[in-house]
Parts: sequence; C-alpha cells; structure tokens
Amino acid sequence: MSSHPALRVLLLPVLAALLHAQPQSLARPGVTFQIFQFPADQIPRVDGNTDDWSMVPESYMIGTDQLMDTVHGRGTNIDRKDLDVRVKVGWVKGINRLYFLYEAYDNYWDFSRNDLHNDIFEVVVDGDLSGGPLIAQMHPNKDIPRWDAHFSMHGVHAQNYHIFTPAEGKDWALAWGCQPWIKELPYMNAAYKYNFKPGEAGRLTLEFWITPFDYASCDGPDRSVESKLWENKIIGLSWSILDYDDVNAKTHTGFWNLSHKQTMYGNASDLVAFRLMPLEPNLRKKLEAQWSFVVADMDRRLIAFTDRTVGQVTSWKWDFGDGTESTEQHPIHAYEKAGQYVVTLYVEGPAGKSRRAKVWDVTVK
Repeated sequence: MSSHPALRVLLLPVLAALLHAQPQSLARPGVTFQIFQFPADQIPRVDGNTDDWSMVPESYMIGTDQLMDTVHGRGTNIDRKDLDVRVKVGWVKGINRLYFLYEAYDNYWDFSRNDLHNDIFEVVVDGDLSGGPLIAQMHPNKDIPRWDAHFSMHGVHAQNYHIFTPAEGKDWALAWGCQPWIKELPYMNAAYKYNFKPGEAGRLTLEFWITPFDYASCDGPDRSVESKLWENKIIGLSWSILDYDDVNAKTHTGFWNLSHKQTMYGNASDLVAFRLMPLEPNLRKKLEAQWSFVVADMDRRLIAFTDRTVGQVTSWKWDFGDGTESTEQHPIHAYEKAGQYVVTLYVEGPAGKSRRAKVWDVTVK
C-alpha cells in the first residue's frame, strides 16, 4: 500500500479555501442566501403543490422584504396588498438542477396578451460565477453587429429566464438568448396552480426546475456544458418581479429586484451569492459509509480512494479486494495485477457501524 500524505496536506486546505471563499464581485456584499438540499429520496415533484417543500425551514425563504424597485424609484417600500412573494430554492446532490418554489399574491394578474406584456418572474443564474455581460446589448465590443453579439454570447455563460406568471396559450418562459432549448425538457419542468382570471387578484403557486449551464451553446445541447453543483459551492443567482397592473400599459409598474442592481438582468456580476447547502442535520443519516476513487496512474495501477462517509467516524478499514487492507481515511493503493476488484470500506463511530462495497467499479489493466 502506497500513500502520499504530504500531497494531501498541501492540497486539502487549498480546496477548502476555494469552496468557502466569499465572492467579491457580486451585488449585496456580505449577503449570501442559502439553497436547500433535498435528500435524494425526497426530490420534489413538479406538480404545483407545496407538500414536498414542507421540510424546507423558513430560514430558506426569501420574501418581499428582500426586494427593491430599481426602475420606478420606490426603493424597498412595497405595498404587500399590491404584491407579496415568497421564494425557496433547492438542489439535490448529484443532479445539476435548481428547484424553485414561487408563491405570490398580486392584486392584479396581467397575462391575457401573447407578447412580453405579462406578470413575470425573471430569474438569472450564473452557475460558475464567470460574471460579466450575458446579453447582446451589453457586449463590451460596441462595434460588433447586434445579431453577431446575440448569436455569440447572449445567454451562453449565464442564463436569463423570463417566466410568465401565469402562462396561458404560450410557453412557460422566454429563455432570453440564442438557446431556447434550455426551457424545454429534459432541461426544465414547470407547473402552476391558480384560480384567477386576467385582471383579478389572487394567489399563484409556481414550481419549476432549471439546469444552469457554464456554456449553453447557440448550436444546441450537444456542445453545451452543464454547471456542476456540489455542497458549499457558491453560485450567482438573482430574480426580479415585473408587475403589470394595466393590460394597456406600455411598461410594468414595478420591477422588484433581489440584487438591488437594475443591470442584474444582463450582467452576471450584478447577481447575488447563493450557497448550495449540505443536508440539514435532521435529514442526515447518523452513519453511512460512502467513498469515491480516481485512477491516479493506470500504468502503475495506482488508485486514490476518498472517504465520503456521512456521520462521525472513529475508525476506517479498507478491503481493496486483492487481499490487502488499510486503516487510513484516504488511502492510495497500487494493485499488483490487472483485474476487477470488489472494494469495501468499513467504518465505525459513536452511532455504530456501516460498510459500503462497490463491485468491479475499480478495474485496472
């Protein structure tokens, strides 16, 4: 058994610092909202019902009090008899999706027209904190033709969704950019629940998920790269509510903005920090053995194993499947012969014992 503890000692603090670093270029410095982690066996159904979200603590709720009107000069003075909203955001470890629950009361729901004149929940996401302009109108090269800018960068590194609330007789959203395919399955899903007509007051529930992209190609999904989501990662995210109160009005009467910067709709540097949270303590198993591995050097059949056990561990035992063992937490092992191996991690802690075997995942030549 071979190991390189010095390398791990050098790298782990660097990785930890990167994971927990606070972004400096986003709007609202010092503010980091939280994204709730759903257990893998309790992924919310997209059906417009809120039952699946009952496990999400109210501390994750982002309400009207966090919004600012950045167009009409009303600041944070929102009349909740006119508009009141509640938003919760979730994720599931291992799936590159962001789940949203949007609950809103409006004294006048405007959605009878076929164009952009519609009450809108506008969501902008930057999954890798790349920052910078994301719409053609803000392209830094002012000499580039408008449509060349559109088809080269609009929505590519960060995405803007104009979500119609509600949508009747048209798509649920405008994916503002050159890649309308991101607003369709298998990259999103959405469901509404409401019982009002255009011009009436009432409450709306919107449940949906989207897939953020580090690179959303104008040519389609085959050349695109999804944003990878992991615990404690910080992403850029914000939203605004475009509130119309007159079907004949030329523009909205409210632009209520979480970022507090008007340009959040087109510049990813003006979004807000959101952290992908670990499971809440009451949803975690007390002890569950988990592990992963990478091939460090196939020529030497060198495999690096990483303990990812959930819960407090006092002892580890690795069975590498070739007759050798290790009691290190993160061993590196060299296999003498090519083959397919059953590797098992046994752990013990205050909560008891647990094991995790993987059959033939570890294969060397």
